[in-house]
Amino acid sequence: MKKIFKLSLTAVALAVIAGSASAQTTGIKSTPHNLTAATGTGPNRQSSTEQICVFCHTPHAANTSASAPLWNKAVPPSTGYTTYSTANSSTIDGQVLSVGSVSAACLSCHDGTQAMDNLVNAPGSGGLVAAGSNRPYTWTVGAETISATSVANLSKDLTNDHPIGIQYCGGGLSGSAAVVSGNCKDGDFVRPVTQNINNTQVFWVDTTNAGSRTKNDIILYTRTFSAGAGPSVECASCHDPHVPSKGSDNIAFMRVTTSGSQICLSCHTK
Repeated sequence: MKKIFKLSLTAVALAVIAGSASAQTTGIKSTPHNLTAATGTGPNRQSSTEQICVFCHTPHAANTSASAPLWNKAVPPSTGYTTYSTANSSTIDGQVLSVGSVSAACLSCHDGTQAMDNLVNAPGSGGLVAAGSNRPYTWTVGAETISATSVANLSKDLTNDHPIGIQYCGGGLSGSAAVVSGNCKDGDFVRPVTQNINNTQVFWVDTTNAGSRTKNDIILYTRTFSAGAGPSVECASCHDPHVPSKGSDNIAFMRVTTSGSQICLSCHTK
């Protein structure tokens, strides 16, 4: 009986390891953000380095001006962008700030002004250029910049894209500890929740009922508006750059599936 019991434990352990390995393969390695030639799946791949994370992150000498962890690219200036505003919709009743926060980090690749291999700290010794520099990488598929005809190239004209840097639900909200104060100026939005994490006020729209913020919630980013600090909608509110497709619609990088417009209805009460 003891031998059978040991074998059973071994089988369980192997199953857990196999399950963990399977879970790991569904991360960024399986998305178009993997730019390596050996395992990349997207339209752009290069053969100069097999490091996946280096095109966004570096463990040392990161760009601290970016509102993204250990950012490895120069962040574009906030000027020169044209954002979605009242010129696009007369129903907008929240303040729209200039491009900033985590959205600036996203646009450092997706506004089409900077090569994808323009890095602050390239792999290997002596690869640091604090201001960022184009690297002489060899691209086996695609090119250094995202194609001008690709939706992934947003350009600096953001008037045909979901607004970013905009007060969630028209503004009117603030918070302290775990309580959201005030009321949404626009009632056609789901009320967010808030929490104090590492002495910082954070807001999110709870889509998981987990009781705490998760990557599958709509993440709101605290920015300073004319009325004070409050929740803002940014690129990463809806997008998680590390995950493959979510749901049967097979659209990558979504925090909530677009099936049945669930991603839209998470915030908009329509």
